[in-house]
Amino acid sequence: MLLPLSWIYSAAVWIRNMLYDEHILVSHSVSVPTIVVGNLAVGGTGKTPFVEHLIRLLGEQYHVAVLSRGYGRKSHGFVLANESCDALALGDEPWQIHHKFPHIPLAVCADRIHGIKRLMQLCPEIDVILLDDALQYRRLQSGMNILLTGYDNLYIRDCYLPAGSLRDHVSQALRANLIVVTHCPPKMQPIDKRVVNSELHLYTWQHLYFSRVQYPQIPRAHHALLLTGIASSTYLEQYVRSCVENLQVLRYQDHHWYTHKDIQVLEKKAAEVDYIFTTEKDMARLTVHTLSEDLKAKLYPIPICLSLDEQSDMLKALQLYINERIRK
Repeated sequence: MLLPLSWIYSAAVWIRNMLYDEHILVSHSVSVPTIVVGNLAVGGTGKTPFVEHLIRLLGEQYHVAVLSRGYGRKSHGFVLANESCDALALGDEPWQIHHKFPHIPLAVCADRIHGIKRLMQLCPEIDVILLDDALQYRRLQSGMNILLTGYDNLYIRDCYLPAGSLRDHVSQALRANLIVVTHCPPKMQPIDKRVVNSELHLYTWQHLYFSRVQYPQIPRAHHALLLTGIASSTYLEQYVRSCVENLQVLRYQDHHWYTHKDIQVLEKKAAEVDYIFTTEKDMARLTVHTLSEDLKAKLYPIPICLSLDEQSDMLKALQLYINERIRK
């Protein structure tokens, strides 16, 4: 029953993209190098951890800044992150990035063109701006597009909303310079990569990379709770179960803003378990509340790090793009 709605959605998205491709709707370029990290699906491909990885990769050589829409934030307009900002002002994912990289200029703005201009006015030393989840923002003509797609659900196998998770037309993969397959198995064989490569039908100007999630060592426990409000918690839950004998799981929708009632439930759970494991993204939304000392002592946010195959090749491609734009 959902397929007819998916066909309608697909047609509407195709028409919108066609209007930009035919220059009926106008895209704008900017002088500063911009790198867009995005996907074609709704959530779950690891955009925020990948932006963090790019900060580590480029931060030693360039003055890097981050611009995000700030999904779910309670503020309006352009906001430049500072030490007094919380997740309500920035959104959970931008706050997570700012909390880990406070020295990196980070701003949120729904109008990305305006946001870039304001960032450059306030921080003229910026060499490159990373744009989190901006592949669908066609008003910006970005210099470098990085498309993420999950290994278990490649965009070419997916369906359009609402039957599937695709929010953009598959043809928009052509705008990607680099394509990263995320959530790959720990040990991929060369044949596995060749299969994915042939399945995606990449063009000569596109380069393919493979990444996987790495979780740090967490304490082993007899009784624990896993609290998540993210798009997909499958991999995290599998990892935590390997370290906990008896695990309870509380799942909420992606970007769920925890209520006073939710906090009361957690306060009770804190007395029953050794740890309450959660994500950094969820921690951003929890810390806007006043939490008891007992609950704070039990909360254990698990950071996500990426391992990227062919990382040196990607770094060279990014350096080439940034250096050419800086010299102009």
